[in-house]
Amino acid sequence: MSVPRLVIAAPSSGSGKTTVATGLMAAFAARGLAVSPHKVGPDYIDPGYHALATGRVGRNLDAYLCGPELVAPLFSHGARGCDLAVVEGVMGLYDGAAGQGELASTAQVAKVLRAPVVLVVDASSQSRSVAALVHGFASWDTGVRIGGVILNKVGSSRHEALLREALDEAGVPVLGVLRRAAQVETPSRHLGLVPVAERGAAAVSAVAAMAAQVSAGCDLDALMALARSAGALPGGGWSPAEALSPPTHDHPSRPAEKRDDDSEAVRQRPVIAVAGGPAFTFSYTEHAELLAAAGAEVVTFDPLRDERLPEGTRGLVIGGGFPEVYASELGANEGLRKEIAALALSGAPVAAECAGLLYLCRELDGVPMCGVLEASARMGERLTLGYRDAVAVGDSVLAVAGTRMRGHEFHRTVVEPGAGDEPAWGVVAPARRVEGFVQGGVHASYLHTHWASEPGVARRFTERCRTS
Repeated sequence: MSVPRLVIAAPSSGSGKTTVATGLMAAFAARGLAVSPHKVGPDYIDPGYHALATGRVGRNLDAYLCGPELVAPLFSHGARGCDLAVVEGVMGLYDGAAGQGELASTAQVAKVLRAPVVLVVDASSQSRSVAALVHGFASWDTGVRIGGVILNKVGSSRHEALLREALDEAGVPVLGVLRRAAQVETPSRHLGLVPVAERGAAAVSAVAAMAAQVSAGCDLDALMALARSAGALPGGGWSPAEALSPPTHDHPSRPAEKRDDDSEAVRQRPVIAVAGGPAFTFSYTEHAELLAAAGAEVVTFDPLRDERLPEGTRGLVIGGGFPEVYASELGANEGLRKEIAALALSGAPVAAECAGLLYLCRELDGVPMCGVLEASARMGERLTLGYRDAVAVGDSVLAVAGTRMRGHEFHRTVVEPGAGDEPAWGVVAPARRVEGFVQGGVHASYLHTHWASEPGVARRFTERCRTS
C-alpha cells in the first residue's frame, strides 16, 4: 500500500499538534482530497475533531493496546481508497509506554508506517536554539525521518526570520509558520479537550479556523510532496471479517472456548445497542465493525435523549465518555435507566467500559443511575491514567478465564467498591489488583480495551446475544 502520509509530531505535549494536524486534514479535504485521519495512542477526543475535519471516521493507532504488528494493517484498513493520510502523534515524539522504550511512541508508529515526520515546534520562547532542538530530535533515532518543521506561536516577522535562519543552518526545511490565534484554541477540562459532540457549531467553527490558519501559514504543496515520499507498506489492510475467521483456540493468549454452531442461531442478526451521544463519545470504530462482522446489527442510541433502547435489543455496549458532566440528565431519563436495568437482570450481555461502568452503578455523585451494580461512583481529586496488562479472572460474555488483554485507564472518578465478588480483570501490571464486575451477563470495568487485539471478544459477545 502506498497512500501518501505524514506523521505530525512535536517535542512535547502542548506544542500544537492537534491544531496543526486537524488544520492540515481540513485544508487538504477542502482541496477535494479524501483524507484519512489517524491518532497515535488511546485518546478518543482528538479523533472526533479529525472526523469533523475530514468527513471520515477518526481511527487510533496504538502499538501497546494492539501490538506493533497491527499498526500498519489497521492504518491501511482506515486509509484504503484515500488520497492522503495524516497521523497525529501523542505526547513528545519519543514518549511512549512508561519504562518500555519506544513502545507506543509516535516515533515507533512513524517507523512502522515508513512515514516522514513533520515536527511542530512551539517557538514562542526561543530563536536560534530551535536549531539545536530540532537537530537533537532528528539525530536521536536515524530510523525516524524528520522531513520538516512547522513553527507554532511565532511572535513577529523578525522572530520568524531568526527562526528560519537558524533552521536553514541546520538543514531542516520550514514547512509552515503559525502565529498565535485565539480562535483555534479549544476548551479543555479534567480529561483534556471538550469532545466535538458536546460543542456543536463551536467545534465546526474551531476546525474551520484551524484550516484557515494552516492554509495561510503552511506550504501545502511541499507537505503533499513530502507525504508522497513515504515508502510502500508491505502486506494488506486489516479486515474485521478476516480477523474473526481463525478459530478462537488458535490464539496463544486465550484458552479454547466452545463455539455456537447452531445454524439457526448463526442466521440471526441480534441487535446490539451501542451508547453514543454527548455523554458517551469514547469508542473505537473497529469495535462496531467487528460486531457487525460477527453477525450483529449494531444500532447507536443516545442515553441523554432516547427514552427506550432500540427495538429488539439483545445486547448492550456502553463505552467511555463524560457521564459525570451529564449526570442530572442521565438520572432524569428514568424510563431508559429502568429498561437497561431490566435488560441486565434478564441476563442479556452488557459490556461497559469506564463511563459505562459509572452509568451502571446505583448513583453517580448522588444522582441515581441504572442500579445494575451494587456500587456507587463519585468524582475524585486524582487522575488515574496509564496502560494496564490484565487477565480475565473468570468466564464472562467477553472472554473466558485466562484471556490476556491490554487496556488503558483514564478517569478522575472513583467507584466503591472497585471490584465485585466476581471481578472483571486481574490487573497484573503495573501493580497487581482486581477490578471491575462480572455479574450475570454484565461485564463492567474501568479498562478501555481495543478489540482488534482480541477479535474473539466481539465474536463471543455476539454469540451470547444470539442465544441469551
